[in-house]
Amino acid sequence: MADRNSLFWQIVDGKRPAPACAKTLGIEFGLIDPDRGTIEVHFDAKPEFLNPVGNVQGGFLAAMLDDTMGPALVATLDANEFAPTVSLNVQFHRPAKAGALKGIGRVVLRGKEVCQLSGELLQDHKIIATATATAVIRKV
Repeated sequence: MADRNSLFWQIVDGKRPAPACAKTLGIEFGLIDPDRGTIEVHFDAKPEFLNPVGNVQGGFLAAMLDDTMGPALVATLDANEFAPTVSLNVQFHRPAKAGALKGIGRVVLRGKEVCQLSGELLQDHKIIATATATAVIRKV
């Protein structure tokens, strides 16, 4: 199923650069298990991400969750497939500060086309935000 020659794996292996939006979030890939549909991703919340009261603005947290769950699925795809997110539901549990965050993503249900994903974003071992998403597998 997973094609180690796909664009995703080329990025993970350092053969190609990550997309600019992922670089902005300070993305780094940790443990990836395409057979289980799980991934660990690390982000760097920069001071530029903070709102006027000093917390990371929710849109950045949502983007981090999307960049956690999406790759959990993309790691399982063939080279000629991609999987855009068609819905994203985020729940914010506590404020995040500038600094390191860890994303944990999983493929909950992988259909032929429609897939259900879930993710958590943690800071200092505490859940900051959780999300669910629906993605649709498409041919390039």
